[in-house]
Amino acid sequence: MNSRTRRARRMAGAATAVVALTAGLTACGGDSLEDDKGSDGGGKGKVVVGSARFTEQKVLAELYAGVLRDAGYDASVKTVQNREVYEPELKKGSIDVAPEYAATLTEFLNLKKNGADAKPVASSDLDATYGQLTKLADGRGLKALPAGEAVDQNAFAVTEDYAEEHKLKTLSDLGKSGEKVRIAAGDECETRPFCAPGLKKKYGIDVSGIDPKGVGTTQSKQAVKNGTDQLVLTTTTDATLKNFGLVILEDDKKLQNADNILPVVNEKSAGDKKIAAALAKVTKTLTTDDLIELNRKVDAEREKEADVAKEYLESKGLIKK
Repeated sequence: MNSRTRRARRMAGAATAVVALTAGLTACGGDSLEDDKGSDGGGKGKVVVGSARFTEQKVLAELYAGVLRDAGYDASVKTVQNREVYEPELKKGSIDVAPEYAATLTEFLNLKKNGADAKPVASSDLDATYGQLTKLADGRGLKALPAGEAVDQNAFAVTEDYAEEHKLKTLSDLGKSGEKVRIAAGDECETRPFCAPGLKKKYGIDVSGIDPKGVGTTQSKQAVKNGTDQLVLTTTTDATLKNFGLVILEDDKKLQNADNILPVVNEKSAGDKKIAAALAKVTKTLTTDDLIELNRKVDAEREKEADVAKEYLESKGLIKK
């Protein structure tokens, strides 16, 4: 599953979507590190970082592995199939650490615990969402570490020329403009509360229709660039918007859920304070703009995820050169 397909499923499905992860998990690594990594600073052990098969997750996994190696752990990156496979493996410790998205993981665990008709508990409020996540994670032997500034969530973009013509910086500006817009997105946008219905209700945006070209696809962005559509549904870490002359309009009334990036760990195998301290270096430093640039280096310049992660960590002083 490529980056765009994964994002289409996660973003179009909003709270109920599943972040796709790579195939073929084996039971390597994941041994309990509890005996080796006590608070007295004992010896270091192996840590397996889970990763998905799309650029952003690979980069995040390499960032996590990099700071863990620098802290003395034998860290490796491992891939799995999807969250239905990955979450149980994280729970039992075959995977010790994984990069996650706060609201998406919260709703995944909420539905798993309370059923398909469970009332959503994630929201645009990061603190409230994180509070719900920690409760749900603790009940499954997982530990969600604090989230940072970097966020990958739904975003809506227009051309730079369109924004300038109508004096648009925010989605509120677009609503006030009275302009009719056709949205290039997945066909689910017609009914999803975080897409067309939410834009109409929260911002008063006059949505004239949906052009089902997919979420953040080249076809969708090209349709907005050439004027067939006026608004494209993409993500906040889309590294190709500039190539199409597009700019994101700020979600100033917070329609979207707080999908800030955070590490989640197996509480028994990787719940040590030293692991948390190492991962916190990435969380506290990484911004959405940083992640866009890291994604761009991999997707546009064809650099390897491990190389761009190492370069970033060194440039920020997070690991030794």
